[in-house]
Amino acid sequence: MTATAAPPAPGAAPARRPGRGRPLWLLAVLGVLAALMFASLVIGSRDVPWSAVTAALGGSAEGFDQAAVAKRIPRTLLAVLAGAALGVSGAVMQGVTRNPLADPGILGVNMGASLAVVTGIAYFGLTTATGHIWTAIAGAAVTAVFVYAIGSLGRGGATPLKLALAGSATAAALASFITAVVLPRGDIAESVRSWQIGGVGGGTFDSLAQVAPFLAAGFAVCVLSARGLDLLALGDDLAAGLGERVALARSAAALGAVALCGAVTAVTGPIGFVGLVVPHLCRLLVGVGHRWLIPFSALGGAVLLTAADVAGRIIARPAELQVGIVTALIGAPFFIYVVRRQKVREL
Repeated sequence: MTATAAPPAPGAAPARRPGRGRPLWLLAVLGVLAALMFASLVIGSRDVPWSAVTAALGGSAEGFDQAAVAKRIPRTLLAVLAGAALGVSGAVMQGVTRNPLADPGILGVNMGASLAVVTGIAYFGLTTATGHIWTAIAGAAVTAVFVYAIGSLGRGGATPLKLALAGSATAAALASFITAVVLPRGDIAESVRSWQIGGVGGGTFDSLAQVAPFLAAGFAVCVLSARGLDLLALGDDLAAGLGERVALARSAAALGAVALCGAVTAVTGPIGFVGLVVPHLCRLLVGVGHRWLIPFSALGGAVLLTAADVAGRIIARPAELQVGIVTALIGAPFFIYVVRRQKVREL
């Protein structure tokens, strides 16, 4: 039996339609992102004037200020790309699993990518950036499959709560394995420890060039999966009845999400909660349709991570607070809010 929506009462305010404001929200988010990118070039342990920014963007690195800006340019671009990738990855993971708590960090995917990279460095002499990225994607994929399989056990299948618990337990276990791998290797312990916090301070044009093809492929797969994700939201049976190949749609979308978070983790280290916070906020602006949600999640993730990077430079000046710490401070309370709003007993 199908429920029929009741017509609005006379004189009642019409229901809000997110689609009407999408172009305005798009312009607003782009404006905020542009302002944050400018702030990222200007703000640091040493603030620089606008003239130094324009000179550095023109290719000059003669003065100290211009050199500082030239170093911040790839850092800013990495924050934008990494935030966009994590935002899209979270939106797609939430769509694939129909889980409002899904996030590369909460599901343990980032930690799986980290363990794979650390193991490759410690035991297999992994040194190239491309090797790091492929290894991270493989580790992320294995972890995603493992967590989904564990969360699917028992009555009710892969419920949001079981997936969140399985992911959290897996992430904790993998973090212990990383410590076990690193402790006997004093030669790599310091660099791995700082990478494990998660940050964009080490961004260079070389690292951007290495990771860009993987991110482009991941973004393309996720965008092409938008229609399938909308159908999956209706339920597997109804999606199959509408002609969607459910297993293929879910696998393709998950592959795109895993490629994005794995590639980003290889360059920045594990950064959590971006993929949780951003899609929820974007749904308030543009609704639940993935054709709009995915690009808005990319912009929202770029805004959040760039803002976190700028805030980290201001809070701990003249030192820096890594973005992984700032996003955790933002994301942990938001995670608690989502759990309480969704009422855990109903997940």
